[in-house]
Amino acid sequence: MKWNIRRVIVVGFTCLLMSGWLAAQTRSGYTVTNLGTTGGSSSAAISINNPHWIAGFSTLAGDQTTNAVLWLNGTPMNLGTLGGPNSGMGWPNHNHTAVVGISETDNIDPLGETWSCAAFMPTTGHTCLGFVWQNGVMSPLPTLGGNNGYAAGANSAGQVVGWAETTYHDPTCVSPQVLQFEGVLWGRNHGQIQVLPPLPGDPDSAATAINDSGQVVGISGICENAVGDLSAKHAVIWQNGQPSDIGNLGGNAWNTPTAINDKGEIAGFSEDAQGDIHAFLWTKSDGIHDLGTLPGDSMSLAYAVNDLGQVVGQSIGPNGSSAVLWQNGKIVNLNSVSGSSLVLIYANDIDHSGRIVGQAYDPSTGEAPAFVAVPTGTSTSVPQTTSATTPALPQNVREMLQRRHGLAPIR
Repeated sequence: MKWNIRRVIVVGFTCLLMSGWLAAQTRSGYTVTNLGTTGGSSSAAISINNPHWIAGFSTLAGDQTTNAVLWLNGTPMNLGTLGGPNSGMGWPNHNHTAVVGISETDNIDPLGETWSCAAFMPTTGHTCLGFVWQNGVMSPLPTLGGNNGYAAGANSAGQVVGWAETTYHDPTCVSPQVLQFEGVLWGRNHGQIQVLPPLPGDPDSAATAINDSGQVVGISGICENAVGDLSAKHAVIWQNGQPSDIGNLGGNAWNTPTAINDKGEIAGFSEDAQGDIHAFLWTKSDGIHDLGTLPGDSMSLAYAVNDLGQVVGQSIGPNGSSAVLWQNGKIVNLNSVSGSSLVLIYANDIDHSGRIVGQAYDPSTGEAPAFVAVPTGTSTSVPQTTSATTPALPQNVREMLQRRHGLAPIR
């Protein structure tokens, strides 16, 4: 599933070449650190687990190729590929000993599909598979008989979720997509694969996240371009392999859970009745709740929720995108509490101690580096500041946002 969200922007590539952690500036709220790359000018921090492994992707020298990266002790490690030029990550995952993501293989796609991986990394016409990287080895995950697969989330038990193509030529697909895809759960023995079916009446599904209790969230809809939109007609939770609709904010597309914590709270984004996309938080007791945007913004997306109920993501408006934190019923622009010279564009994950990772823009260099933001003091609370002056993003960064989700450029 390629998440090309209409009129919504999310950055995808980032960072300045560095051999270690860069010095950070500190004020009340967070200490922000600029993370290094593996040779290119950009990288993105997508996931942080409780042992503080940070994973994501980085461009290599020349910025034509992107590879999945793991930052350990401040040093970026290139995780390689499954034989093709590019690999990467798109979603937070919380396995304590492994990293999951996507990679091109050395096989050309026989059907000419662009598949879901094209939204999250450069692609060259090769097939793309989900992978598990562990103990220095990247291993492919099987499909449901089709050519492509995608690994999105993982839990501490070693279970992995995502979606994979079948051999069925789905009439609801829009060219160049041809094959149906279904949500899947790979067991600890990653050769074991379980189908996570769509809701009755829908032909396609995709799983995006799993918690340590084995609850899985994702989407159900039609094939379309293997993208969000009507592929995400319904936001669902699978329990014991059976899907249930968790509702929406009033629209019929882009209803996408992105994370589920160990309390069963779900974060994501959904189209409202006006056709705008807003971040949401779902709980069993209260159902789905619109998290709103920063003042003056029209769009927001939530990507992660920790066990404290803190949600992170981005808010989008006239100047582009700002990394945000939702907690205690408030939205906080992380730029207003970071004290950093970096412009924090989006926050993609948050761990249980409140550490936040994502991607930023550096006005002094024109580059877009990955970041980690660590709460100052002993509390994970931050001042209830909602706004900050966000400089307008330059055209090259706006184009990166567009490529990440297939959107019209930010105006």
